Amino acid sequence: MSFSSSQLRAIITGASSGIGKATALTFAKAGIDVALVSRSPEPLEAVAQGAREVGVSAQTYVMDLSQLTEIPARIQGIIEDFGDIDIIVNNAGMGYTNLLRDTSLSDWQRVMDLNLTSIFQCVQGILPRMRHRGRGTIINVSSVAAANAFPEWGAYSVSKAALVTFSQVLAAEERANGIRVVTITPGAVNTPIWDTDTVQADFKRSAMLSPDTIAQSILHAALLPAEAVIEEITILPSAGTL
Repeated sequence: MSFSSSQLRAIITGASSGIGKATALTFAKAGIDVALVSRSPEPLEAVAQGAREVGVSAQTYVMDLSQLTEIPARIQGIIEDFGDIDIIVNNAGMGYTNLLRDTSLSDWQRVMDLNLTSIFQCVQGILPRMRHRGRGTIINVSSVAAANAFPEWGAYSVSKAALVTFSQVLAAEERANGIRVVTITPGAVNTPIWDTDTVQADFKRSAMLSPDTIAQSILHAALLPAEAVIEEITILPSAGTL
């Protein structure tokens, strides 16, 4: 069985900028209704308005994903308000650079909380209804840092490597319930992550992938017929890992 995009609803986290914003607008152009999650209300509403302009339903849900214990109930609340969710794109995350010896426990925990544990909690919120319906697609955005030992990217790399394993175990546990799990593994993408206080890196941003390129791959994975799954997509800039 397969489903036309006009029947689909998606939750996208980190939807106010970067890959999340691009995915929201790409989904909207494909006719997918979008529930948009971010901490930033004004940019989030601008993305939602862009989605509405192409004719889909788009709602915003301001949520701080560092508040881990609140996440499952908030996700369930989105489902109650917006309707049953076919796709969740777990994109929200943070960048972080520092030598491991100089990484404080609080910084380490902050990276793990947002890049890994918040996704675990989003999944905890959405799984019961997906299992009840016997279908659903969970798309987790990782990074090539998961499988590469880049100096000063230790905490980030560990969080993304753990996310890959989390996705693999989740897929094994839930495929019998009709739930597909996809890991998107991009190389460097030109997003606002490079402008944040927690990232110190000097890469040629014009050589990076665009968020729109990643969004197209996410859409492709989401719209596969239900009997097929792309378990992992790795997308590198043609210039390599920079």
